[in-house]
Amino acid sequence: MDLARLDETLSGRGEPGYRARQVWEWTARGAASYEAMTTLPKGLRTTLAEEVPFSTLEVVAEPEARDGTVKTLFRTADGHPVEAVLMRYRDGRRSVCLSSQSGCPLTCTFCATGAMRFGRNLTASEILDQALHFRRRGPVSHVVYMGMGEPFLNVDEVLASALRLPDLGVTHRRTTISTVGWMPGLTRFVDEIEVPLRLAVSVHAADPALRTELMPVNERYPLPDVLAECRRYHERRRRKVFVEYVLLAGVNDSPAAARTLAETLDGRVFKVNLIPYNPTGMYEGSSRRAIEAFKAVLDRARIPATVRLTRGRDIEAACGQLAAASRRSSKQRRAPVVSWSA
Repeated sequence: MDLARLDETLSGRGEPGYRARQVWEWTARGAASYEAMTTLPKGLRTTLAEEVPFSTLEVVAEPEARDGTVKTLFRTADGHPVEAVLMRYRDGRRSVCLSSQSGCPLTCTFCATGAMRFGRNLTASEILDQALHFRRRGPVSHVVYMGMGEPFLNVDEVLASALRLPDLGVTHRRTTISTVGWMPGLTRFVDEIEVPLRLAVSVHAADPALRTELMPVNERYPLPDVLAECRRYHERRRRKVFVEYVLLAGVNDSPAAARTLAETLDGRVFKVNLIPYNPTGMYEGSSRRAIEAFKAVLDRARIPATVRLTRGRDIEAACGQLAAASRRSSKQRRAPVVSWSA
């Protein structure tokens, strides 16, 4: 819900200060409506239902994959599409991938979100409402800011939302913010945030020319500068930084590319997540043999590495596939413009 509007409505009615806290506590625990908030006077529940929409987002579509992954297409009050994903795992984890923008103004060439136009930054309430939607379906254990958009282009709203997630049952240590390396926001995150939020950085190529080709942001903020900030994060938090590396057949998946990556990283600071590429029409995904060979190079160099489990591919909910406007005609498409998604 729009928390600022909630505060204004309650204060305008002369309600005591604790009312907003009551409403938020009910909402964070998964209440389905104001009517369920039985500690609030009935008249106040009626007023809130009339004046403060229970969610800032409208659900448009919600397909479910064979593996139990759920992708929800929302629309904001002013008409911008947003997608978020719930991933269920056999060990009981329920991880939610949140979007921080409707679209993204960056131009990474391997992500499907470029099929939609960039809309705007999302507010903290709109980001939280994605998580709250899934919280109403059951407990949530992990959150990753890896959906539509570059979180550090919207750093204030992203951090404001992240700091409220423990109320939903998601600890800071189970919250990960992923960036392509947008330095102003990354530096603020390293300098200002004292809670143990996790950091992930999208690399996808350690060779400067190739990374710039895949991720034009590298020309503005080169990878060495980004990794230096990540090392500062490690020094301050004593927590490893996750390196996201999507494997593209014949592009960045050779043993030579793996050796360059290994030479760039320090295994004491970084852990690599190798991501099998999910079809978006731009590239081919690496073969299983190529992925194993790539990981073997990192293993020999003692760079911790895992291969990410792909989930939700059949409903286009997997890494790099979020593109709420992909239902538009091809005439409306332009070059892919997105950060990596979960």
